[in-house]
Amino acid sequence: MVIFPPSPTSALDWTNPADFKLPNVNGHIESKYDQATGEWSALQFVASPYIQVHGLSAGLNYGQQVFEGLKAFRMPGSPGSIAIFRPDRNAIRLNRSSSVLSMPMVPPDLFLRACRAAIALNAEYVPPHETGWGMYCRPLLFASGPTYAPGVPDECTFCVYVFPTPAGVQGVSADAVKALILDDFDRAAPKGTGHAKAGGNYSGVIRWSGEAKAQGYGITLHLDSARHEHIEEFSVCGFLGVKGSVSNGDDKITICVPDTPCAIDSLTSDSVQHIARSWGWQVEKRPIPYTELPEFDEILGAGTAVGLTPIRSITRRIAEGQNGKLARNAKVVDDEDRGAETVEYIPHGERGGGPVFQKLLAELRAIQLGQTKDDFGWRFEVKASDGQI
Repeated sequence: MVIFPPSPTSALDWTNPADFKLPNVNGHIESKYDQATGEWSALQFVASPYIQVHGLSAGLNYGQQVFEGLKAFRMPGSPGSIAIFRPDRNAIRLNRSSSVLSMPMVPPDLFLRACRAAIALNAEYVPPHETGWGMYCRPLLFASGPTYAPGVPDECTFCVYVFPTPAGVQGVSADAVKALILDDFDRAAPKGTGHAKAGGNYSGVIRWSGEAKAQGYGITLHLDSARHEHIEEFSVCGFLGVKGSVSNGDDKITICVPDTPCAIDSLTSDSVQHIARSWGWQVEKRPIPYTELPEFDEILGAGTAVGLTPIRSITRRIAEGQNGKLARNAKVVDDEDRGAETVEYIPHGERGGGPVFQKLLAELRAIQLGQTKDDFGWRFEVKASDGQI
């Protein structure tokens, strides 16, 4: 009798996240949409990691492409069952993004079956439970048919790729990172595509993030494009502001989330909000002015890739001849970067995050890894039958 899921493959070193490289897994899932029939093809397992696509496809030429990011985890036990974290919400978000870029809806059932199939057929690459790593799942939708002018595509391709990832990728880890506000670059127009999870919304910031990283900043932060007065999101994850602390017995914790039409609806942020409310904490989703930064006790980044990451400080550079926009109080510190103002949340020399970060991350990880009861119904089990497509 074949046991499912299989044990993690011994061909990979699961102990060294620093040197871990993207492995070749068994394959990915594909389905195609035909506008003439209005139907999606049956799911197909493709062993090659490559996609055959026409060079004049609208996905390549006009940026009609959206994607998702979610994770699956191996549960406790040997070999341990496998569960995907909140894929139903990713299905909703993908369709929200696809409508922005004039592409067809992927039926939620097809989305879930494709994700389950991709994971089931690559189950030996789901990391061991004890590592805390996950299997990253990348649903991808793009206009694949040839065209000479932008418009509603005749053909679209939906794929699901999977690959194992250590906890904390993209250079962001549980160690606190410094953030730099970008005033010289606008990620999204006020009434544009900023709320869609489209590749074009990420590529433009790469140059600026690279420059910031070279200057010692682990992440960048965007303000609203119209006036540069309100917080929107970090370059790779959502923004969460914390008021109050669990370390002094204060149970009046408030989590503040930017309310903006230009930011991606972070599912990790949404999960944290649910957890916070279940503990009786307050959650405020509202516009957050830049000038409010000194009032927060902790700042967190929230996203699928990073999970939760603590922010050590937030720096904003000031144009020559201008005064800073923050009142000079105890939380605003002198910065090594001359002509800048910095709000510090974690003192220099201290590692890790604050007490609220630690409490939230522990609960989020416990739910994802099957170490506590799933009161929210967020874990979707993957079974051997899911691989029979």
